Amino acid sequence: MKWLALAAAFASPAAAAEPVAIAVIDYDYLDTSGEPTDQQSQHQNRLAEFMRSLRADLGAEGGLRVVEIACDQPPCTAGGTPPAVLIARVKQAGARLMLYGQVHKMSTLIEWANTEIVDLQADKLIESKLFTFRGDTDEAWRRAERFIVEETKTVAPKP
Repeated sequence: MKWLALAAAFASPAAAAEPVAIAVIDYDYLDTSGEPTDQQSQHQNRLAEFMRSLRADLGAEGGLRVVEIACDQPPCTAGGTPPAVLIARVKQAGARLMLYGQVHKMSTLIEWANTEIVDLQADKLIESKLFTFRGDTDEAWRRAERFIVEETKTVAPKP
């Protein structure tokens, strides 16, 4: 009995709860601004950096663990992949949450970032928000990304 008490005294503390696994699906991009200058390359670069930062920042604090999904033909977006296929891939990756969305450039100054988060374990949409941001600059995109990260951390289930 004394050995049992001694072993318990040296046992490691309870393991911290595992972070909630989230799959961050590449956002779709739509430009209906009608601007005469072709900005497709800039927008692709901004969207790629936005997605990289979104994944990195969501996984940075430990409450969420970002998982990669396998995609036959990248980019794997909600607008370009059948929902059943996307959900199956997210489940195969072991994610509980799926975050996806679209950035829509309305005009020279106004962009929207529609973001949705699905809890696959609870089988329900837990967030559907339309964020607006001014400007089509790297800084405007960074501010939008940081805001979406903070909002996601607020609504995501805790480990």
